[in-house]
Amino acid sequence: MGLRDLAKRLKASVEELDDERLQDRFSGLALTPLGELAARQAARVGGEITRTRIAPRSGINAFEITVSDGTGSAVAVFTGRRYVAGMEHNRAVLLEGVARSERGRLVMLNPAYTLLPH
Repeated sequence: MGLRDLAKRLKASVEELDDERLQDRFSGLALTPLGELAARQAARVGGEITRTRIAPRSGINAFEITVSDGTGSAVAVFTGRRYVAGMEHNRAVLLEGVARSERGRLVMLNPAYTLLPH
């Protein structure tokens, strides 16, 4: 790390440093960056869980997680569930499925998932 890199890191905001950390963590895994995720196309993405919530969808409970990889974010919805074991805030996860646009955000319904080690 040279002086220019050090000066750049000292001037960067916490959000910029976190985005850079996430991009480094998920690079080299042959994943589609969330910033490039397109609707209605099969994709394999990865990110850290930044938000979890239980939200009813058509009267049925659904567990929602928001994941971010430093380039963007997406929401995964697991219908009929109040929780998914192991899915907690800041946990890294890989998701495979087809995203769709819903209220200005990309949503994957019941994607296949793989929890990554801490």
